[in-house]
Amino acid sequence: MQSIQLSLKRIGKALICRILEAQVRQLRARHQFKVVAVAGGIGKTSTKLAIAETLSANHAVQYQKGNYNDRATIPLVFFGHSLPGLFNLPAWVKIFRANRKIIHSAYPYEYVIVELGTDGPGQMAFFDYLQPDIAIVTALVPEHMEYFGTMDAVIREELSVCDYSKQVLINIDDAPNEALKNREFLSYSVDKQADYHALAWKHRELEHGELTIALRGGKTIAAKSPIIGKQGIKITLAAAATAHMAGLSADDITQGLARIKPFAGRMQLLRGIKNSILIDDSYNASPPAVEAALDVLYAATAPQRIAILGSMNQLGDYSPEAHREVGAYCDADKLDVVVTIGHDAETYLAPVAKAAGCDVHSFSTPYQAGEFVKSRLVTSAIVLADGSQDGVYAEEALKLLLENPDDQTKLVRQSADWMAIKRKRFAQTAR
Repeated sequence: MQSIQLSLKRIGKALICRILEAQVRQLRARHQFKVVAVAGGIGKTSTKLAIAETLSANHAVQYQKGNYNDRATIPLVFFGHSLPGLFNLPAWVKIFRANRKIIHSAYPYEYVIVELGTDGPGQMAFFDYLQPDIAIVTALVPEHMEYFGTMDAVIREELSVCDYSKQVLINIDDAPNEALKNREFLSYSVDKQADYHALAWKHRELEHGELTIALRGGKTIAAKSPIIGKQGIKITLAAAATAHMAGLSADDITQGLARIKPFAGRMQLLRGIKNSILIDDSYNASPPAVEAALDVLYAATAPQRIAILGSMNQLGDYSPEAHREVGAYCDADKLDVVVTIGHDAETYLAPVAKAAGCDVHSFSTPYQAGEFVKSRLVTSAIVLADGSQDGVYAEEALKLLLENPDDQTKLVRQSADWMAIKRKRFAQTAR
């Protein structure tokens, strides 16, 4: 019975996707607008939002603030719909009809910004119908390794977006040189010479970064990055480069970059109890992202630095190595306490961090971790929370540390559906 239900679900989803994709093709054929697609192992959502905000300063932009990034949800972005239940036939019929009206009406947008996600080999090929005018690859790093198996497979999958995109922009700081050989693309970089690069950049402790961006063709602009850390500089640079490739002037790009704001769960600063500062990086996690977040914490002056590090999911056989890598990156001279959440963080990360001299405490739920940090917190401390979702949900640990309970709404995964998932996962009342 279960296998029949799964087969019906697959068939139903495939049919819905085909109809939606055909409607996107019709929309593109009848209207003049550009499609910008963001791919990559980390930083996709933040980069997508930064690009959307930058372009929105002077143009009409359609995008989705969450992470609609799979075959069924990406077409919905073009028409401004939310995802109904797969078997909610009346809702899907309503969407198809509404889409037909939009196709045959004046389309009000000049740009549509989408995020391309992949969980395994071959999925990026589903998006070739989009024919992006610009595709951005934010990073080639380990992801969903339980399905990809090797980094070569990850790289092939992510770079397949180049095969059907008119222009491609790649972050060469987080991409192996060998993988990019014989490919036609424009590059951006914080540390290297590139088509778009940071001539100079700096970031003070937990403050906006400042950078001078060299645009392709010789012009430079000065900008501020509202997203703290080096990752924030990269995101700002990607937004500027994309806007320039789209034809915006230097003045328009500068105006657009000023609109970028911190994003929930992505190096967002929140005020905590005891005059503490919380660095909320709880949306997702991988070794490069966690290490970049730790660098921000290390550079900050505080009487106490605490790192809450949850398990990094979907890494398959690479998980032990990945967690040991982060454990080795934990610096006992710069961390007063390391708190882990989840099995892999406890099993692989914690022992390495302990061996490096860190004071490490491991917990199975974010609520336990939050209560522990609350008991150890000193005045004016800085707390970093990082981790993936399933079984971790580090944002729930931060809830217990917020000075203003109303700031819970600024955390990720706070919808009724997500809170129900968390209650079921931890068999307790989510706060």
